[in-house]
Amino acid sequence: MRRVVIGTAAVSMALSVAACGKAGDDKKSDSSSSSSSGGKTIGLLLPDSVTARYEKFDHPYFEAQVKQLCADCTVDYANAAGDAAKQAQQVSTMVTKGVKVIVISAQDSAAIKSSIDAAVAKGVKVVAYDRLAQGKVSAYVSFDNVKVGELQGQALLDALGSKATTKSKVVMINGDDADPNAAQFKAGAHKALDGKVKIAYEQSGLWKDTVAAQKVKAAITQLGAKNIAGVYSANDGMAGGIATTLKGAGISGIPLTGQDAELAGIQRIVAGTQSSTVYKAFKPEADAAATIAVDLLQGKSISSLATTTQTSGSGDKVPSQLLTPVSVTKANINDTVIKDKLYTVADICTAEFAKACKAAGLQ
Repeated sequence: MRRVVIGTAAVSMALSVAACGKAGDDKKSDSSSSSSSGGKTIGLLLPDSVTARYEKFDHPYFEAQVKQLCADCTVDYANAAGDAAKQAQQVSTMVTKGVKVIVISAQDSAAIKSSIDAAVAKGVKVVAYDRLAQGKVSAYVSFDNVKVGELQGQALLDALGSKATTKSKVVMINGDDADPNAAQFKAGAHKALDGKVKIAYEQSGLWKDTVAAQKVKAAITQLGAKNIAGVYSANDGMAGGIATTLKGAGISGIPLTGQDAELAGIQRIVAGTQSSTVYKAFKPEADAAATIAVDLLQGKSISSLATTTQTSGSGDKVPSQLLTPVSVTKANINDTVIKDKLYTVADICTAEFAKACKAAGLQ
């Protein structure tokens, strides 16, 4: 899953060139920030609240950008809470309300296709956000997801150093197959790792820390604790469960990847229980999606923003805006998530991590 830091210059470059992952069960109900009927409303549908980024970053950044670009526009927001059927109903509800543009990060990219096509048939413009949903969507905003996987794989190799040999056994815990991004992360990781290490065990962790932990426990039983050189985790959420399992098995000092630059992931990197993450700057992504949504609402061309094309699982060629992800290790925390004000030193360096932060040069 299902889920990167770009310095200021890199963000500007990404936005000038071109404007997950994850799903999880969630008990949180819909949350509607502001809603109204009529053509001045933009819908925002996010997949879950388990993934920290959606509620903390994507939603508020998106809404703020819409307000800045269109003073009399409103944002109708809902969260699927990890339930694909619920998200389908949310699409239908927004269409009934008269929402003219819907931005959606699909909980299940294939399952949502019929809902998207039904909305489009009623004149609604749909923007796929972070994950490329199937159906007749008008635009797609995300990061280069194959590149994300390549960065993860390369970070694992870099952390292994001289131990990166074809005999070194690596465990791979991929994202949820229902998320199209997961396949791209996996492809990118294999591109970096294949032929350089031995992928000895590979399973889906479904973007859930508990499932990932179970899979790694099985890998340890199958391979032996002393025979695992490193673990590829497709995101930070799963890496949390994996790190706990590794510790319980007495395994330490081996590389463990992640993605999303979650606070807990950054803290594990500082502490040495996770070696890397991938930061996909949330604000540029949310801003890009909001800009395209407002332009579509106002009948403007998006060709200068969506400068490339991606093909969805339904075979639709979608105008796309892809941003550039960045790998984060202990060495560049200051120059990425802290520099971009995603987190402060105080956020990261709580009492539990104070000693490790000092050793890492953060305090």
